[in-house]
Amino acid sequence: QVQLVESGGGLVQPGGSLRLSCAASGSIFSINFMGWYRQAPGKQRELVAALTDGGSADYADSVKGRFTISRDNAKNTVYLQMNSLKAEDTAVYSCYVDGLNWKNFRFQVWGQGTLVTVSS
Repeated sequence: QVQLVESGGGLVQPGGSLRLSCAASGSIFSINFMGWYRQAPGKQRELVAALTDGGSADYADSVKGRFTISRDNAKNTVYLQMNSLKAEDTAVYSCYVDGLNWKNFRFQVWGQGTLVTVSS
């Protein structure tokens, strides 16, 4: 089994920064996709940023130039550096990982979610 542990959420003032971390552990042979999603109250969950195994990154238009996704392959950890935060970035952020375990079975796992609140 594969587990994800997230950290780094909290309360920050507009214009501030936060870094989220998501560490994957367990029976992991390879990771093909790591991404961050968010869901604000009353809204649908949306993809914020994603990294493919080839290293290419995609971002939601609303966060381009402010957020950066990165990955530490040795630690099976994905990070989301969030700068110039705005009130509209307030949401529960969840990471998602897609890969193969040592039995060559695909796994798709969600983190528990971490709340980011941007408010003065």
